Amino acid sequence: MKNILIVFFIGITTSSFVIPDRIAKKADKVIAKFYEIEDFSKETISISEENNNSTDSEFGDGNLFKINSKTELLGYGYIGSAASKTADYNYLVLFDKDFIITKSKVLIYREEYGGEIGSKRWLKQFIGKSSTSEELIYGETIVPISGATISVRSMTKAINNLLISIGELQKLKAL
Repeated sequence: MKNILIVFFIGITTSSFVIPDRIAKKADKVIAKFYEIEDFSKETISISEENNNSTDSEFGDGNLFKINSKTELLGYGYIGSAASKTADYNYLVLFDKDFIITKSKVLIYREEYGGEIGSKRWLKQFIGKSSTSEELIYGETIVPISGATISVRSMTKAINNLLISIGELQKLKAL
């Protein structure tokens, strides 16, 4: 019985970072609408384990990618997850060719309360931010949302970590 549990646990840990089809399909719809294009491809950007371990954001299993239209680079995308009160939610961040945020979108939110974090108006605060931007601070540079405090703080931290991580990978010439 012990061996079965160990194998089951290993299966869960190794597959937990794989982007589920449902999330990937939602991301693809956002990308198609944002770029006003139906025919595009996503090319995974591989980050070495050493470089991944040196960042606060998690890069692996296709969650950081180039967005191409035929042979033209349109931009980059990142799919991540952040904590809400009792569950994680998934989000997408789109970047231009210089890794400046052009769009952020909550793909799946799993809580009864706090769904306002997915509003376009609130998410617009991240547009134009890059690794050289000042730190995003809840309640100062990021507007709080009543009833979504945990999710807002979590998203703010996730975006800060992502921007810092992108900057570190650029310095390491991994991007």
